[in-house]
Amino acid sequence: MGCGKRSLTMAAVALVCAITVLGAPGMASAAPANPTPTPTPPAAPTTKSGKDLEAVREKLDKLYHDAAVATDAYNAAEEKTGKQSTQIVELAKAIVKGQAKLDSLQDRAGAAARAQYRGGGLPPEAQLWLSDSPQEYLDGAGRVRQGEHGTKGLLAEMKRTQQDLAQYTKDASAQWERLEANRKTRAAAKKKIKQRIAAAEKLESQLEKDEKKRLAKLEEDAAYQAQTAWLSSGVLKEINSKASAQGKKAVEYATAQVGLPYVWGAEGPKSFDCSGLTSQAWASAGHPIPRTSQQQWQQLERVDIKDMRPGDLVIYFADASHVGMYIGDGAIVHAPRPGRTVTITGAGSMPILGVVRPDK
Repeated sequence: MGCGKRSLTMAAVALVCAITVLGAPGMASAAPANPTPTPTPPAAPTTKSGKDLEAVREKLDKLYHDAAVATDAYNAAEEKTGKQSTQIVELAKAIVKGQAKLDSLQDRAGAAARAQYRGGGLPPEAQLWLSDSPQEYLDGAGRVRQGEHGTKGLLAEMKRTQQDLAQYTKDASAQWERLEANRKTRAAAKKKIKQRIAAAEKLESQLEKDEKKRLAKLEEDAAYQAQTAWLSSGVLKEINSKASAQGKKAVEYATAQVGLPYVWGAEGPKSFDCSGLTSQAWASAGHPIPRTSQQQWQQLERVDIKDMRPGDLVIYFADASHVGMYIGDGAIVHAPRPGRTVTITGAGSMPILGVVRPDK
């Protein structure tokens, strides 16, 4: 095997090995690009006034919201990385297969050249003069023409195979660059998630026991007021659609997870993040949907709130950073944030961006 053959084959094998390494658990955070500076957590409230605790609540909301946005970025990069890894492996296999084909074609071309050499390489006129039988010459000439056509076809096929190999190598290189970019995006998002959650947990840890209770009450009151305002608009009177068969299965799955912990990046079976819950619920119903809340908002069919039915997904906040599943009677089931569990709450308890429907 020549140097060119060895380099192509070894490159293909190296690609497969590298994919295996990149796909290994825990490798995503190996070398984050442009790491986000560690945020300085706010000082603990110096008094127990309602104003100070309200500021803490707002700060916690901001930190957990930032973590949710980063989680969506991480999940999207994770999904892309998996697809790109598969594509690179397939390209590597194509390179190995193409090289084997080229080797075989080169062997056949060499055999043809050796056969021509053994024939002496005499021109047809000379072979005619030397032949004892004109008919034998004509028969031989026909076979020679056929051989020449076959050799031309063989050379053309070798050229196409070489071009295919070059394109496979180019595509694999481009995919590798995209994979590396996504790996860095995933690592940076992971670091940001951990930073925001750590800052939020540190802030909460600085509160006194009675302050934590009052903070929880503030959060409940804020959600209650938002839900009350939403219901007061009369929207629930217009929502009377029934779930589809698949929507019913998705709701059954999602509500069965109530009480399980929120873990960013998790898709079950023992923990979930918000879009991990909704995507797995619909997968269990036999209808796979996009992984992240932003992808769900962008790619699924949008419906008016008044046409909402159980199984539909309610997308929250202007950046589509949170999602819950509508289960009827003005309620959703969702995985709220770190430190919380899958729960049922009012559909209007957070700012609604819109509603999407996985099944038409």
